[in-house]
Amino acid sequence: MRIHHLNCGTLRPPSPRLVNGTGSLFGRGKCVCHCLLIETDSQLVLVDTGIGTNDIAQPTKTLGAEFVWGVHPVLDPEETAIRQIEELGYAAGDVGHIVMTHLDIDHTGGLPDFPHATVHVNTDELEAARRPLTFMERRRYAGASWAHGPKWAEHRVEGAEWFGFRAVRELPGLPAEILLIPLDGHTRGQAGVAIDTGATEGPRWLLHAGDSYDYHGQLDLDPTCPLGLRVFQYAMQSNRSNRLHNVERLRELATTGEADIFCAHDPVEFDRYVSNTPVSHGLVHAR
Repeated sequence: MRIHHLNCGTLRPPSPRLVNGTGSLFGRGKCVCHCLLIETDSQLVLVDTGIGTNDIAQPTKTLGAEFVWGVHPVLDPEETAIRQIEELGYAAGDVGHIVMTHLDIDHTGGLPDFPHATVHVNTDELEAARRPLTFMERRRYAGASWAHGPKWAEHRVEGAEWFGFRAVRELPGLPAEILLIPLDGHTRGQAGVAIDTGATEGPRWLLHAGDSYDYHGQLDLDPTCPLGLRVFQYAMQSNRSNRLHNVERLRELATTGEADIFCAHDPVEFDRYVSNTPVSHGLVHAR
């Protein structure tokens, strides 16, 4: 497998200091929508989709006015997953599968750009989107990103553990090296996507942890997180105790050196992969 790290949507929420931990209290901070494109022997696999072409064309309709005015997405068509995939010489039809960490709008916007792909998701997450139980769930799952009727593939938590986490060991149609790791707390069915890269030097596993945390300092032995992100995590969480427990377990995993872990929106973590030089997990490009 070859793995590409893609920024599929730059976000500019208020205050660099409150969001990025440095700089002025004023102005705009920076977040990314960190997605993965995996080249397998037979097809392409996306992990999350970021902001899509429909969002570029009608942002307040698909993303919602609150999101647009709150986090100020850049809305650059060249950042969409479909455009970056085309730059690599592929077409939308080459993407056979999309694996979702969760179904918030800044992760699902590109789904309509790949209408024939099978979309893999934790059963609890799809249930929350289809039948929201709380005010927050009703707000966050507007449904515009899947009005086209994706081919959902639901996965229940089962199978052997993965470094102490529950794991879904088989995703039909995907290589056995790609696992769905339940990390609920931000949403009811939030998941991480773990990839066995087969690396013999450095971390063997790559883990996209979605929105289970938001700042690289949260995985440090002496954890830190800017105030703005702490407030955001509290406001958006579905289960506080589960969220905090999973962050603690991710911190413990990070200390083992077995997995290279990153979240969806931290630009510092994304910049680690912006290189044309291959690294241990087979990275060949980043944007």
